[in-house]
Amino acid sequence: MQTDTIVLPEIKQRDISLHLRREDLTHPMLSGNKFRKLKYNLQEAKKSNCTNLLTFGGAYSNHIPAAAYAASANGMSSRGIIRGEELADRWKNNPTLVSAAKMGMEFEFVSREEYRLRENKDYQADLLRRHKNPYLIPEGGTNALGVKGCEEILTTEDRFYDVICCSVGTGGTLAGLSNSACEHQKLLGFPALKGDFLKEDIGKYTTAKNWTLITTYHFGGYGRVTKELVAFINSFKEKTKIPLDPIYTAKMMFGIIDMVKQGKFKKGAKILAIHTGGLQGIEGMNGILRKKNLPLLSI
Repeated sequence: MQTDTIVLPEIKQRDISLHLRREDLTHPMLSGNKFRKLKYNLQEAKKSNCTNLLTFGGAYSNHIPAAAYAASANGMSSRGIIRGEELADRWKNNPTLVSAAKMGMEFEFVSREEYRLRENKDYQADLLRRHKNPYLIPEGGTNALGVKGCEEILTTEDRFYDVICCSVGTGGTLAGLSNSACEHQKLLGFPALKGDFLKEDIGKYTTAKNWTLITTYHFGGYGRVTKELVAFINSFKEKTKIPLDPIYTAKMMFGIIDMVKQGKFKKGAKILAIHTGGLQGIEGMNGILRKKNLPLLSI
């Protein structure tokens, strides 16, 4: 697994060692934590002779095209339950959904009210009854098997790091890292959503107490970006040659560097950040930024 050293003046000045685990390079179509989360779910689906992958996601979800590819590559069909019934007439303008459709995924667009039922057991049971040989994967791929895959991000060679950082969507990646981290390591999760309500969800998959959520770098909430964040992403790529997705990893990296500047890490700290992929979302985000007449992300 490729791990890049981040060399920036603000990092060097404070005697901090910062490295970025390039999970975005794991697979051309299943990059980052999506490869991890789908790995054991796909094995279970094939073991159970399931031929139809069902899952949930928003309009620009990284999980949706990843699930579509994974299903197609394994000879399965796929169906995405997509949040927002208004998208039914205009999804072909959405690069994320177009990509998933090209890989064979069919869509079922539902209201936001219905989408909130996605974890309801009766709702899931009804979905399973309506489809032939289905295998259901939760939103973002976070379940026990998804967490198991994320536990493999860290290796024994990573034990010399003091702090492990990752972005947080549904919490599965942080839970997996928490389970496989060494006793001396502290984990920091940077949610892309407002609030700290994810604590309960993460606690379903780990009993470890080695993690903390840093909730101040969401930039307005899920899918929200600002001129400041866009400028940071473009500057970071120019200086390091590493692209960041605007929904997850960019917010984490901004937060880490800002915390370094504030002296939140001890002198000499060794930090490993996880690049969880999601670069497919840049095209869609640029479409949104263009409509708002805001600066675009470099590609």
